[in-house]
Amino acid sequence: MTREEFKICFDRWFDEVRNYITYRCCDEELATDIAQEAFMKVWEKGVAFQQNQTKGLLYKIANELWISQYRKSKSEKKYKLSFSLKVNVSASQRNDTEDQMYYEELKTKYEQAVSQLPEKQRVVFLLSRMENLTYKEIAQRLEVSAKAVEKRMNLALKDLRKILNHDR
Repeated sequence: MTREEFKICFDRWFDEVRNYITYRCCDEELATDIAQEAFMKVWEKGVAFQQNQTKGLLYKIANELWISQYRKSKSEKKYKLSFSLKVNVSASQRNDTEDQMYYEELKTKYEQAVSQLPEKQRVVFLLSRMENLTYKEIAQRLEVSAKAVEKRMNLALKDLRKILNHDR
């Protein structure tokens, strides 16, 4: 692959690969690092530039890098999710602080609930809610039917309700 071909490849698919990994890991910085590393590996291997094969290879490498990273950080994530802060607040700060703490608690529960969803459901849910894509657009991006996207979204919403109601 020449420099020009690599630049074209990078410009065309970097955001797409990064977004794909972002939905898998829910961490934009990590996804950026993984996407960059995937492109570096393609460059280092000197792969001949072929439209769909190169794109597929990038996705495959990025996915394998994510799985590797996930396995390394699995126990660390469990620890972080179980970690809680105790805040001592004076009476004058109590209302604002309680509201902020309530918001943070809800946000944390929501993020934990989303992270507990099976990957296919989480990806569909985040594409719909974060990028405001229609089921048809999601189906095209994931190369599945719109009916499969609808089913995954229904299951995701059902699971989220179950998880969030269980924590009450």
